Amino acid sequence: MLSQKQEKFKVDFLNIFKQRFYFLQNLPMALLSGTKLVTLDDEKAVSTVPFFWWNKNPFKSIYFAVLSMAAELSTAAPAMLALKGTNANIALIITETNAVFVKKAQSKIIFTCTDYSMFNHAMQGLTQKDDSVEVKAKTVGRNAKGEEVATFYFTWSFKRRD
Repeated sequence: MLSQKQEKFKVDFLNIFKQRFYFLQNLPMALLSGTKLVTLDDEKAVSTVPFFWWNKNPFKSIYFAVLSMAAELSTAAPAMLALKGTNANIALIITETNAVFVKKAQSKIIFTCTDYSMFNHAMQGLTQKDDSVEVKAKTVGRNAKGEEVATFYFTWSFKRRD
């Protein structure tokens, strides 16, 4: 169950206008690429990226960096949601990323991450100053037909600062 602070974060971040403003300030390429976070709760986070001519590569599929950005968002959102469940000052950063590409991304791609519980559990382990923990989150990207296009793994490192 999410706290009141987490619920507010979720509602705010899923508001399309607030999300676009956040992207404009912090992730302008996400705004330009059409990347969106469409679902966020304690079960899953879902992000999408459309297939536009400016997102494509010479091979007529979505450029891998655009896919990576949308994939990262689907793991960053539950990480940030878990952080909102604590009052501690915790830093987060990606320390590793891996991807497996299975099929050309030639339509809207939908990334789904179901690792919120791992992030939430990790926050509980950060009790003392300088405690740190890593979470390896998985997100799977599927095309409009539901076929797997790519799987990304992002290792998020959390460190308590206060």
